[in-house]
Amino acid sequence: MNLRLFSLLGCFMASSVIAQDTPLPAKEQFHLFLLVGQSNMAGRGVVEEQDKTPHSRVLMLSKEGQWVPAVDPLHFDKPAAGVGLGKTFGQMIAEANPGVTVGLIPCAVGGSPIDTWLPGVFYPATKSHPWDDMVKRAAIALPAGTLKGILWHQGESDSLPELAPAYEAKLHDLVSRLRQEVKAPQIPFIAGQMGQFADMPWTPEKVIVDQAHQDLAKKVPHTACVSAEGLKHKGDKIHFDSPSFRELGKRYAEAFLKMTGKN
Repeated sequence: MNLRLFSLLGCFMASSVIAQDTPLPAKEQFHLFLLVGQSNMAGRGVVEEQDKTPHSRVLMLSKEGQWVPAVDPLHFDKPAAGVGLGKTFGQMIAEANPGVTVGLIPCAVGGSPIDTWLPGVFYPATKSHPWDDMVKRAAIALPAGTLKGILWHQGESDSLPELAPAYEAKLHDLVSRLRQEVKAPQIPFIAGQMGQFADMPWTPEKVIVDQAHQDLAKKVPHTACVSAEGLKHKGDKIHFDSPSFRELGKRYAEAFLKMTGKN
């Protein structure tokens, strides 16, 4: 971990001491995943009973910085936060690795353009600093476990004429900066495809952003893109519905297991 992460961790610990009630496994058996992006990573699905039932080996870093059993909503970026892809992803990874506990680090921010995922940038819509807040949460989480992957779902806010052409270069830069921040140059980075909804045809700009996601694995080592084909929206033509979020979580998990030789 770099000095900046240690500094931020020290500041956090100095400002507040949070009791950790949930027993944690050994660092090597605690596999951590960063969840970053905008609202379709944060999750906007309706929470059902299955989403509130924890898995014995899937934890999440709470808003307060504690490791707690993972239940939806994982995120807290907006009051609308609900079911996302993270919990299903974590359960599948845990089932594929019987001796491992999965730790999810929710950091997504609804509506955030990729330009807000830069150091020092303030995002007025949520009164937050997406990048800086992610770094702080990573500083809290990483000493307890071993970071194994970064999950990214974002692009809708950049599907505009003035933003889309520059998206690919910014995405590649984001991957590089994230890996530098966590000192893991080869850590798997998985992007998810934006929703392909029959009643909401893609604009040319969305096609451009999607192509950047599709081409990621060809241009940046140790990356993958997960398809959203066949998934449905919740009625707003933007966010996936709960079953689709769960399916998307499975697809992320399958991609990760394939990348790491588990599938």
